[in-house]
This record gives sequence, C-alpha cells and structure tokens, in this order.
Amino acid sequence: MVAAGVSLGLWAASDGDGGSTGTEARPSEGRTAAAPQGTSPESSPSPSRSYALSKAPRTIPAVRDHEPARGPGWQPESGNRVVVADAALADEGRLVAGELGLTYAGEKDDRRAGDLRLALGGDKKANPESYVMTVRDGRTEITGPAEAGVFYGTRTLKQETSDGGTAPEGVVRDEPAKPQRGFMLDIARKNFTAGWIEDRVRELGDLKFNQLGLHFSDDQGFRIESDTQPEIVSQPHLTKAQVRKIIDLAESRHITVVPEIDSPGHLGAVLRAHPDLQLRTAQGSAVQGAIDISKPESAEIVDELLNEYAELFPGKPWHLGADEYQALVRSDPEAAFPQLAAAAQQKYGAGATVADLTTGWLNDRAATVREHDRTPRAWNDGFFRGTSVEADKDIQVAYWTGKEIGAREPLEYLEAGRKVINYNDEFLYYVLGEPQTFVYPTGQRIYEQWTPRVLRGTAAVPERYDGQILGGNLAVWCDLANSQTQDQVAAGIRMPLRATVQKLWDPDRPELSWAEFRALADRLG
Repeated sequence: MVAAGVSLGLWAASDGDGGSTGTEARPSEGRTAAAPQGTSPESSPSPSRSYALSKAPRTIPAVRDHEPARGPGWQPESGNRVVVADAALADEGRLVAGELGLTYAGEKDDRRAGDLRLALGGDKKANPESYVMTVRDGRTEITGPAEAGVFYGTRTLKQETSDGGTAPEGVVRDEPAKPQRGFMLDIARKNFTAGWIEDRVRELGDLKFNQLGLHFSDDQGFRIESDTQPEIVSQPHLTKAQVRKIIDLAESRHITVVPEIDSPGHLGAVLRAHPDLQLRTAQGSAVQGAIDISKPESAEIVDELLNEYAELFPGKPWHLGADEYQALVRSDPEAAFPQLAAAAQQKYGAGATVADLTTGWLNDRAATVREHDRTPRAWNDGFFRGTSVEADKDIQVAYWTGKEIGAREPLEYLEAGRKVINYNDEFLYYVLGEPQTFVYPTGQRIYEQWTPRVLRGTAAVPERYDGQILGGNLAVWCDLANSQTQDQVAAGIRMPLRATVQKLWDPDRPELSWAEFRALADRLG
C-alpha cells in the first residue's frame, strides 16, 4: 500500500490560485440511478438520427442519475464563455473558466453557442449540495438551490471534459447521500507543509469532499502559531497567515476546515510548557499527556486556546477530542487519583466518579465552543456508560474504535438518538508505520466492503439509523511520523480517498468493478 512518493495530480491546468494539475481522458459512459430531488431542467431535445443516445458520464464519485439524449455533447473551446445568472456564483464561474480555458463573462442574460451557464434556482427545500446539469444544443447549464451544488456540478463537468473529453448530451441530476464527507490529517505528530495541505484541498474539492479536519495538538507537537500561549508551539509549525490561506482556499471549494484541540488527554505539548498542570498519581508519577482536570487552571488554559482558535477557524464543526484520558485506564481511578475523586464529589456529589468529572470536562469545553456558535464532536471513547453525568446531547460522536476499555457498541449511541460520524479504524485509519494492529487501508476494501453504516468492525448497523449517521472521514494518523514522507502519504491515500467519497456520495453497491474504478481514477489523474 505504501507507494513511492509523488504528489497527487488533480484535473485542472490552473485554477487561479497557484495549483497546477494534469488531466487524462476517459469515456463518457456509466450508470443511471434513481433521481434525487432537486432543480428541474428543461425538457430534453428532440431525438436526432445523427447521434447515438448518450451514455452517463464516468466520474468520481459517480453521478447518481443521467437522462440520456441524442446530440454532440459539449466540449470547452477557447473563446467560449462562462456566464452566471447570479452574482453569488462569480467565484465558481471564475474558477471553472480558468480550469477549462474559457472566458469568464460575468452576469449575462443572452445565450451563445458554447456557453457554460451557472445559475441558482429550483426547489429551495432541496439538498443544498444537489445540482442539475443540462447539456443541450451545444451549451451547458448547471443549476442548483445553493452555491455548493453548482460548484459540484462544475466538478462533474471538469472530470467529463478532462484531456479533450466530452460532456454527454442529456441531463445529470446529482446529490450526495451524506452531508459530511471528510479527510482528517494529524499535523501534530508530523509537520506537513502548507503547500502540501493546499494540494490536498484542491484534490478534496475536485472529489466533492466538504470537510478537512486538522488535528494540530497532541503529545508530540502543537503545530499552529499561538498568540495567547506562544510557549506551547512546536517547531516547525504553520503560521496563522498560512492557516488563513488554507481556509480561504478550502472555502473556495466549499470545504470546511474542522479544528481539533484534544483534551483532557493528548496534551503533552501544552504540558511541557506547563508541567504544574500535568496529572500525577497518588504516588507522584506523571501521566503522559494527561492534564489534571481537578485544577481550575487546567480548564482556563484549554478554554483560552479554544477561544483563540475560534477566531481563526470560521466553520461550525469543532472537534474536542476527549479520547484516551489515561486516568480512566486504571483499574481503580478513584484510588489512583484521589484529587480527581475529591473534585468529582465536590462538583457532583457523593458517589461521583472520575468518569463523571471527565464527562463534565467535556461538557464544559463544549459550552466554550458553543459560545462561538460551534457544533461540538468528540471521539466515542470520550463517552461513558453508567455515569451520573451524561455528555450533552448535541455533542456528535466521532466513532473510531471498539477496542477501548468498556467499549460501547455504535447502537448504544444511535439508540440514544445521537448523531454519529464514521471514522471506523478498520477501514478508514491510515496510521503511519502500521503500529499495533493497524494496516494501511486499501481503496478496494473500502469500495467493496464499507458503507457509512459500517461503524465498527465489518458489520453494518440497521438501516433505520442511517439518518443519524452524518457521514465519514478518512483519517491520517502519524504515530510513527518518519515512516513515510508527505508525498508517500499523498500517494498512499490516493485510492482510499476516492473509494471513501464514492461510498459517502452513494453508499449503494457501485456499478463499476474495482478494476474499472481504479482504471477510471488513473485516467482522471
């Protein structure tokens, strides 16, 4: 699975922000499926004996419905225009014009041969990521209820026409099955350059992902510049200016950057600068990466960081971590950490446990980010059964494992009505160096065996819970950071990314075989 390191190509020649990519041709054929609700196109053109009935485009992810028609299709030609019906689509119009070598003409009402027209419209209650693309009479029109859907339509068109390809005559109706389609990157344990991350943003955008998670604080490093606590920042790291550039690029691709400052465990980089806050046993032994949550100063320093980075990251999702707090791996946490037991009882009453105090910590951090209008999420092993204090209901569950002490089945969270995001470590964890029992995920295994309902192991949860599963994330963890270069990582995740987004866009069994899907990916670049 570990491939020789070359950065992944995308599909554009230039997208106006410094990214350069290559293209490959592929046939315009594929499958049709039940049409999603969305914007209604005009009727198809009258059949012509001059052309065969068109076939659905082949794209990654595959379009969900194509209504065939007879006609020559559409190809971008120098001098042809990109026009928009709404000023809000100017960014999408300029981007695709630069990618396809067309002239961006802005808002126009007239129609010319060869035009690509972008418009907002249709059912306002439709999925905002849906779109309709109509290829007819030598012109193409992409419409959607929101800017995101129109953008995804341009991604489909970009793939269809790469390297001289033709967008087939007819109508594409398309929308994703899952609203969260993410890639998570551990930049705390391994430094990734800003340019490398920007390349991944372009790749994710062309594949219709809509989230990029940045895990930037852990025991090994804290990798983003801090104004409030500069003493905790590791070398090398990203400056805030670099992060803003990444965020701006992501926003232009309708990708939300999701930050993660993990606590109360995995805080080793912070604790190196603040050793007085490190959790210690009754015998005085320091606990790796764990902050002493009985001390008010611990909450103050973490909240200060959450507040600082809420000013940097504008998106609503916020990952609070909450996994692997080492106080709770002891057989008797209350005896091992009497200060935590005392704090729990003082705050929550007689009989309260260290698990109660830890749950309260999670709720308090959720309250901090909620003040910034953020939606909190936490790893599933940060939720506990049998506690008197329960995690707030709006904290989404990032389900990654069933191997922790007291592991809870996904059904426990779903039956409780919680929203869940799939990070299944048996399919979606790319852990550098393959420590413990991890193996590099393969695109084929994801493509053939995984769906968003496969939250733990290989078995799917019942279909009735599908609506509570918001989506999934392919995650890169850098436990053995020097095992691969960043270019080797890019090559290694290339097919897993494509397989993951295919199943998040449409979890049904794909029509293409794995060999056909891999060949398509190779042709697209």
